[in-house]
Amino acid sequence: MTHEPFEIGVSSFADTYSDSSGHRISAEQRLANLMEEIELADRVGLDVFGVGEHHRPDFAASTPAVILAAAAMRTRNIKLTSAVTVLSTDDPVRVFQEFATVDLLSHGRAELTAGRGSFTESYPLFGYSLDDYDELAAEKLELLLKVRDNEVVTWQGRFRAPIDGRGVYPRPAQAKLPVWVGVGGNPGSVERAGRLGLPLVIAIIGGAPARFQPLVDYYREAARNAGHDPSQLKVAINSHTHVAETSQQAADQFFGPYSALMTTIGRERGWSPMTRNAFESLRSPMGALVVGSVDEVIEKILYEYELFHHDRFVAQLGVGPQPHEETLRAIELLGTKVAPVVREEVARRRAKELAVA
Repeated sequence: MTHEPFEIGVSSFADTYSDSSGHRISAEQRLANLMEEIELADRVGLDVFGVGEHHRPDFAASTPAVILAAAAMRTRNIKLTSAVTVLSTDDPVRVFQEFATVDLLSHGRAELTAGRGSFTESYPLFGYSLDDYDELAAEKLELLLKVRDNEVVTWQGRFRAPIDGRGVYPRPAQAKLPVWVGVGGNPGSVERAGRLGLPLVIAIIGGAPARFQPLVDYYREAARNAGHDPSQLKVAINSHTHVAETSQQAADQFFGPYSALMTTIGRERGWSPMTRNAFESLRSPMGALVVGSVDEVIEKILYEYELFHHDRFVAQLGVGPQPHEETLRAIELLGTKVAPVVREEVARRRAKELAVA
């Protein structure tokens, strides 16, 4: 746990899923909506906005850096990050250059979250084999950090042509571009992040948040064993979220879009269709979904804080065919009603912990 203020933000995959009538929003309109969502998140004082990379017709965000560069010109304070960049199937040199450019355009507000992705379309699309899944992740992250930490790079690996004393430009506005590691529960990725001393994002998609607590402990143990101070390494939790004026309104608004998303993905992965009973279980006080009234969302975020003592909560909003107006209202409530209370309460709890220590 760091001593910086607790952060609250938003992430989006720019979903273009069809609604119950079969209508699919165009990628053009979805990206226009996304710009409005990022601008609003900035205006209401949220700390970070993340855009996730996918290569499917269901999502409009295949190039987070391009979207974040546009957002950099329309925002003032909010940090801009990927959520995640599928580094395994990209060129780390170009990824660094793209995010260094976002950092320059935003005057030092860019971050990068590297991950292996929750889908596999990018592997055949860019000519990589899933047989190399682990090796790609390790090598590409190694090169990204080499480029981040050195203006002139000499490097050799298996999956890319070697670099012999070449400079990589532009350099970012920040002295060191923040690189996070995003995971969905893979212990190998968690261990790697801790060993390298990189901040960690855990996406809690299903099940009970408490079952992820051992992963956070494992991360901090790996960091300690590698000579890093775990108290200085940030942890973020990313959860499917929706907030409305009342608990029932939030549930009714979110169930349709969320069940459409999870049922569609579930057909590909052999999952059972999402039912209302399963949904209500997931949004229970100890479930994975952060869906409810302002008070319920505050309570859930603080419950997760007691589990993880993390530094950042990221609400994945606009899931499935969620109406744009409902997402905007959720962002407004998150920034104006939820965030101030959570920040104050986390600060109070941290002060109490320090006093006891």
